[in-house]
Amino acid sequence: MPTVKRETKKTCCTPARGGSLGHPQLDFKAGGSHGSTETVVVPAGSAIVGTGAPQIPDDGEGPLRRVAVKSFRIAVTAVTNTEFRAFVENTGYITEAERFGWSFVFWSQVPHSVGPTQAVSEVEWWRRVDGACWFAPNGPNTEDDCLPDHPAVHISWHDARAYAAWVGGRLPTEVEWEHAARAGQGDVRFPWGDDEPNDTTFTPCNIWQGDFPKVNSATDGYVTTAPVRSFEPNPWGLYNLAGNVWEWTADPYRVKSLKRSVKARLAGMKGYKLSKGGSFLCHRSYCYRYRIAARSGSSPDSSTTHHGFRVVWSV
Repeated sequence: MPTVKRETKKTCCTPARGGSLGHPQLDFKAGGSHGSTETVVVPAGSAIVGTGAPQIPDDGEGPLRRVAVKSFRIAVTAVTNTEFRAFVENTGYITEAERFGWSFVFWSQVPHSVGPTQAVSEVEWWRRVDGACWFAPNGPNTEDDCLPDHPAVHISWHDARAYAAWVGGRLPTEVEWEHAARAGQGDVRFPWGDDEPNDTTFTPCNIWQGDFPKVNSATDGYVTTAPVRSFEPNPWGLYNLAGNVWEWTADPYRVKSLKRSVKARLAGMKGYKLSKGGSFLCHRSYCYRYRIAARSGSSPDSSTTHHGFRVVWSV
């Protein structure tokens, strides 16, 4: 398959907040339980990581390689609003979106009642919305949009780590995430195999259908997030490892490249963290990052309406 040239500067991916509040407290004792969270044990083995046919080379998708991985336990779904609410109610945790007083919301999700909002430079479809956070995902008075079985969003990397610590787990590494997503199928592009989604007849995940960022036909049934058990799981029973919401990993965002343009971009991304999986805003014509090997990075305090996480546990 030929590489399709796509910009890495303008993207539907998470814009950086780049604030300076300092890290939230992360010394939670494991007080939560993953007993109510369905998990599967991922076997140890030789994990396939990356790709030999990168579609966005400047993101560091390649090369294709094999990496030894230990067995681990992984949540079947991303963390839901119900699960995150239990964490907040038990610990009093305040997310970074709440502490900053604002978060990023996709332009079409901003209610008219919110009024004028500030567009993000060079990614004008993102709006800085005061009061947007996990329990009011589209801004003030949008608590009804915080649906129990949907993925928790407006979650920063620091927030995700805090929750994971509370349930006695952690964020996955990129190797673990890709190993789980491929589910023993070999060098496949997607969690279901190699068949490419389209806008009309094959919609195996929650991504954009139509003309991004203006027209979403929602052929897959969803304009924004979908319930975490939507669509068919991969062969290991894991849901939505492509599309729906980006998922934080434990790893820093690093790219090996000799290109000056890439080095210049990375110079402004020091300390960024790696995310995987793409989101409901991805489309092949623009942000072709719902592939397993695709990657994105953002500042660890960033949060948006399309960014969540799932938890793993060492075994």
